[in-house]
Formats: sequence, structure tokens, C-alpha cells
Amino acid sequence: MEFLLVGAILLFIVLYRSSKGNGIYNFVMEKADVLYNQYVPYSYKSMRDKIKELGIDYTPRQYLTQIILFAGVAGIVGYMYFYNIIIVIVYVIIAISVIPYLTYLRSKRQYSEYIFEQIQVYCTNTILEFATTNAFVKSLEGVVNSGVLEEPVLSDVKTMIALSYEKGDIYDSIKYFDSKYPFYMVKNMHQLFLQVTKEGAKNTGETFDNMLNDIDMLVEGVYRDRMDRKNFHKQFLTYGVALYGLVMLIQLLIGVSTYIGMLDQFFVQIIIHLVVIINSLFLLSGEKYYNENVGAE
Repeated sequence: MEFLLVGAILLFIVLYRSSKGNGIYNFVMEKADVLYNQYVPYSYKSMRDKIKELGIDYTPRQYLTQIILFAGVAGIVGYMYFYNIIIVIVYVIIAISVIPYLTYLRSKRQYSEYIFEQIQVYCTNTILEFATTNAFVKSLEGVVNSGVLEEPVLSDVKTMIALSYEKGDIYDSIKYFDSKYPFYMVKNMHQLFLQVTKEGAKNTGETFDNMLNDIDMLVEGVYRDRMDRKNFHKQFLTYGVALYGLVMLIQLLIGVSTYIGMLDQFFVQIIIHLVVIINSLFLLSGEKYYNENVGAE
């Protein structure tokens, strides 16, 4: 234990002296940023940039609170399960190392929600523009000029317009957009525009009004699903964290001294480790489910 403490102090001193007076925090953040830009895929970096641009990413204080919370829970679980400071340190390190994965899941959910909202805006405004222009490409230009779209959807709509003028029809542009945003409301709307373009824009007002109503109903269902997921998520976390208390309950039933004596047996420690691992994987799988497929139809 003493060697671990001395090693941690020496590491801190080396990092501090290497920071050239800027402070250990700035030094560590700079190194982390270099590693992030070097190894993280571009798609994820662009997603994270958009999340930060929207102002919905965690603040440094929230991240610090999350680290303290995870380390605290892991420390309590590790100590109350094994009464071993080395195991406590290992559990704390593992718990903190999970935070980037949770950040990744949360960012995917936030980005998915943002894209879904942008697609809703795209579909609704394109239909409204078509009521005036009676031309699909002109409708797209109207949506772009209205300023209601943001990146990356804005650039993709501009690409649709360019493809339509380049090819002389709307087939390739629709195929391009459908491949990037495989939402049902996008495919249904584009299919209708293909039909209108092929057969002529006559008596389409009622059809487009019905599609607008369908989009409103779809969006309402998605937002209702988000609320249900959020409520389920709170209950799930409460239940998952409570499961960690089962071994503590056993200690109350058989006595702490008896429990500590059982820890001397290797197979007992293996079983208890498995209890922690299974419960942790259960929580992670729940987090994965909560953050995936949000905004999908």
C-alpha cells in the first residue's frame, strides 16, 4: 500500500513539473485533448463538437461530480464487499474508466435527438414550401434560405439541390438523403414527391396535409417515448444501485465477523466478484438500452 501511495505522489510531481507552470489541470487536459484528437474517430469527434455547440454537454463541474460519485460508490462497494483497500482502489479505477463510455452513449442519444428534430423541421417545412412553389427543388431552396436548418442536415439538403441540378432530376438527390437519414417520414415524403413529380402536381393539397398530420402524430409518439424512457431510466438506476446492497444485507443476517471470515476462502471471493461484475454489466446494459435508438421510428 505504501508503495502505491509513494508512486502516486511521484507521478503527481512529475506531471506538475512537466506542466511548465500552467498547472497540473491544464497540463492533463492538454494531453487528454491530444490523445482524443489522435485516436477518436472523426464521426464521433464531429458529434461531440455539435453537442458542445448546442450547449447540452456536461460542464466540467458536472463531470467532476460524476467522477466523485462513481469513485465514491465503487469505493463503498469495494470496501463493504471485501474489506480490502487494494480491491477498493482497483474498483475505483475501473468505475472511473467507465465514464468515457457513458459519455459516448449519452452523446449518441443527444445527437440522435437533435438529428430527429432537424429531420422533422426539414420534412414539415419542405411540404409547406411545396404548397407555394409546386416544385421539389424550389421547396428545398426555400427551406435552405429560411434558415430553419442547421448542420449537418443543412449541408446535406444543399447537396440534394446540387445533385438535382447536376442530374436533371430528383432521384439521385433523394437516394442520397434517404441513405443518410433512414427515417420513415423522410422516405414516405420523398416517395410522395417522386410520385407527384412523375404524375404532376395536381390535387396534392389533401395528401400533403395528411402527411403533415402523420408527422405530427409520429413526433408526438417519439416525445412520449422519450418521457417514458426517462422515467424508466430513473427507476432502473434506483433498482440497479439497490442490488449492490444485497451482500451488505447478508452481512447483517450472518454477522460482519462471520462474513469477513468467509472472505478467507478463495471461491467465496470469486463469487462476490461475480456478483459485482454481473450487477455492473446489468446497469451498463440498461444504460446502453436507454441511450440507443432514441428518435427512431
